[in-house]
Amino acid sequence: MYSIDHIYINGQFVTPHGNEIFALVNPSTGQLAGQVRLGDAEDARRAIAAAKAAFPAFSRTSKAERGGMLQRLHDAVLARADDAASALVEEYGGPLNTSISRSRYTANMFLDVKRVMEEHAFVKTVNKSKVKLEPVGVVGIITPWNSSAWFIANKVATAIAAGCTVVVKPSELSARQNQILAEAFHAAALPPGVVNIVNGRGDVVGEEFSTHPDITKISFTGSTPVGKQIARLGVDTMKRVTLELGGKSANVILDDADFAKAIPMAIQACFMNNGQACIAGTRLLVPAHRLEEVKALAKAAAEAVVVGDPHDAAVSLGPIVTQKQYERVQRYIAIGIEEGAQLLTGGLGKPHGLDAGYFVKPTVFAGVTPAMTIAKEEIFGPVLSILTYATEEEAITIANDTPYGLQAYVSSSDLARANRVADRLVAGRVHINGIHDDLIAPFGGFKQSGIGREFGPYGLDAYLEPKAILGERAQYR
Repeated sequence: MYSIDHIYINGQFVTPHGNEIFALVNPSTGQLAGQVRLGDAEDARRAIAAAKAAFPAFSRTSKAERGGMLQRLHDAVLARADDAASALVEEYGGPLNTSISRSRYTANMFLDVKRVMEEHAFVKTVNKSKVKLEPVGVVGIITPWNSSAWFIANKVATAIAAGCTVVVKPSELSARQNQILAEAFHAAALPPGVVNIVNGRGDVVGEEFSTHPDITKISFTGSTPVGKQIARLGVDTMKRVTLELGGKSANVILDDADFAKAIPMAIQACFMNNGQACIAGTRLLVPAHRLEEVKALAKAAAEAVVVGDPHDAAVSLGPIVTQKQYERVQRYIAIGIEEGAQLLTGGLGKPHGLDAGYFVKPTVFAGVTPAMTIAKEEIFGPVLSILTYATEEEAITIANDTPYGLQAYVSSSDLARANRVADRLVAGRVHINGIHDDLIAPFGGFKQSGIGREFGPYGLDAYLEPKAILGERAQYR
């Protein structure tokens, strides 16, 4: 059993003032795997003070200096990629193949941001005035348990590119991943106080971040209810906020799509990251006259998904992260059955032979209506709802009939038609004919899926404040 009993403040690993011990359970076995000592509000204040002290000098560094730091961070994180992948498998239940690729991807975030920073205009001329983009200040970063290191890397890289110092509160469920990342940050030899990491609970450390007057901006990824609370807490100190929140993404299959490709892709889009992804395409919208074909294809694709020990390279669906989350998913499956949805495959209970961990049967419902709970609420598990539409216009209406607007998907053999539908979907990102990757394009949500954008130049701008200097060449006469 491993034990993590340090946090990272001002360039050093230190013992927390907080003394709560949090148990870490392996979701594949349900057995205790380790423990982490959590920081408290006093630790949060120490970290904020270190970031505040480091900010004046760091905010004046050059692009070249910050670029060197981002390169060193890439190298250090990449050097620990195998350790990070192992932690993802053990601590989160991430399948081996995706965990390896995700850990290397995490390192590449620093190079992506470095390139964006180098191309970004930090000084512009607007009309007759000079406009300087200056770092916003000390940034509080709060990240979730699903792909913790990846979220931290993106936010920290962007803050550094802008010239901001940071304090990070990662999920306590990801303590081993966070420790490996903190050790990599330390190896990158950043100036003390630029990056500080405090393990702790959201209602303790996260709340201190959200209310402390020396934090200028909060960047949060997580649930919509928690994002709303962070925004409320931050308003008294006028914190800038970037909130990447929940989703209930629609996957619209138009009648001219290649169904043999689009339906298996829809299963993949729903079950990604063990079904625990805010961007998951959990609502599959299909033409009513092709429903029976869709049901057969979806059932076959879901039943082809290999569930099991994430160490096995053949496995593509591991466990749910905790017992509590497992029970949440089971409750939604039961609600789907109670409300009259047709269970095509999966359902309640654990897959055969997987009684020890928090495994969920890959589940597909048909006959789902927009009014049903499973069509409206974020489940965060491998549960797909199939809805039908009569016309393209109705498909767009159903897709947009949600308080969320994070991501959407469209499939069609006619790219002009697919683009026309994509233009009308209310979502921060829309994928056409597949699941695509672009970490320079902006990412974030409409409506209750968030505020602001991450990635690329839009994400960098979120860490900068424009200052207009008027009459810079004027002289008194």
